[in-house]
Amino acid sequence: MPMHYHRIIIPVSGGPEDDRAIDLVGELAQRHPTNITLVYVVEVPQAMPLDAELPDKVERGEAALEQAERLTKHRLPTSTDLISTDLLQARSAGAAIVDEAIEQNADVILMATAITIKYGKQVTGEAAAYVMRNAPCDVILVRVASDLQLQEA
Repeated sequence: MPMHYHRIIIPVSGGPEDDRAIDLVGELAQRHPTNITLVYVVEVPQAMPLDAELPDKVERGEAALEQAERLTKHRLPTSTDLISTDLLQARSAGAAIVDEAIEQNADVILMATAITIKYGKQVTGEAAAYVMRNAPCDVILVRVASDLQLQEA
């Protein structure tokens, strides 16, 4: 793992797990100028054209990016000019995140995920699994405790 990452991609979803990833980026980018790209992916169902108008989902994505950008600027006040946002529309969030990492020549993808139960097994989300398998750079995955795990504790 490099001593310093110059380009970090952070996928956001608008959920509480975004805070955990942004907290961690504060540690990674604290001492050096770091380009941070916050990414929200609007997933388009197969039955619709890829460029379909999805105003509710786009609005939700814009709100998530705005909130994540505000938090990131608060945690990294000296790097505010190095923070950008990108709203993507794709069939698969995981593939879009990997493509963005390639396009940005990212050093790392920093993402948060929660464990869910699917067919009786604990699994990460499809996007996180895809990114872990296909990313051309380092991946830092933060597993956030789910409500189910908190109840069991």
